[in-house]
Amino acid sequence: MPNHRLSRAARRPIRVSFEFFPPKTPEMEATLWRSVERLAPLDPTFMSVTYGAGGSTRERTHATVARMVTDTVVPPAAHLTCVSATKAEVDAVVDAYREAGVRHIVALRGDPANGVGGTFEPHPGGYASTAELVAGIRRRAPEIELSVAAYPEKHPESPSLEADFDVLKAKVDAGANRAITQFFFDNDHYLRYVDQARARGIHIPIVPGIVPVSNFKQTASFAARAGATVPDWFAARFDGLDNDVQTRQLIAAAVAAEQVLDLVDHGVKDFHFYTMNKADLVYAVCHLLGLRPTGAASKAAAA
Repeated sequence: MPNHRLSRAARRPIRVSFEFFPPKTPEMEATLWRSVERLAPLDPTFMSVTYGAGGSTRERTHATVARMVTDTVVPPAAHLTCVSATKAEVDAVVDAYREAGVRHIVALRGDPANGVGGTFEPHPGGYASTAELVAGIRRRAPEIELSVAAYPEKHPESPSLEADFDVLKAKVDAGANRAITQFFFDNDHYLRYVDQARARGIHIPIVPGIVPVSNFKQTASFAARAGATVPDWFAARFDGLDNDVQTRQLIAAAVAAEQVLDLVDHGVKDFHFYTMNKADLVYAVCHLLGLRPTGAASKAAAA
């Protein structure tokens, strides 16, 4: 019997993007670039690179996106936050990105300087919110594509979902082109969120953020801090596999593919994968989506 899910997926113009974090060591850098080289031929819309709290990875983020510009054929997107920085300092980073050839920025307020769960204190001379940051970038670099964050289960610091939508609307009004969601495991949260956003006049693309779970305990711990719920049925998929890495990887690929294909069935065409700098699980899910290598991984290979 044919798999109608897969046949429908194959006929749809699925688009994907991938997120990486800047490497801290030579070994991590080698792992990152192996992942980039494996995923780039899938022709992603962009590949983004995160930015540490308070700009702690500023130089490494810049070096990574600059290398993506010169060494790959995939447009890079550089993350940028406004934590612990003046407007002039943030503007200088925007200028440096533009000079390096970056034409896409993921604008985020950023975690408080004292970590997730702390209180955000705007820098006295800095941007006080993501909406201000977006407006500042838009004035300085009107050609830059701007993505922002969205939270299907509400930002942990937000007093209500309604207040959260007000924040998203302000980011859109300031010039955001796209929203990328926090990861989630129950698709109903995302689908309901998009419907509610549309009802509030928010019409930019809201791309679901997907995290394949290679380590369930670590992901569950991060989800608790990020305000993402882990359903009991989801946790049960990984029960008893703490010391069985091989089976856990197989289950992780199957679970992520199941989530993505269900969203495809609901008409979703764009997906943003949090890769954790590991390519295999993400590549497997993309394969199930019907994506196949179509381009060169590097400019050298394309030459």
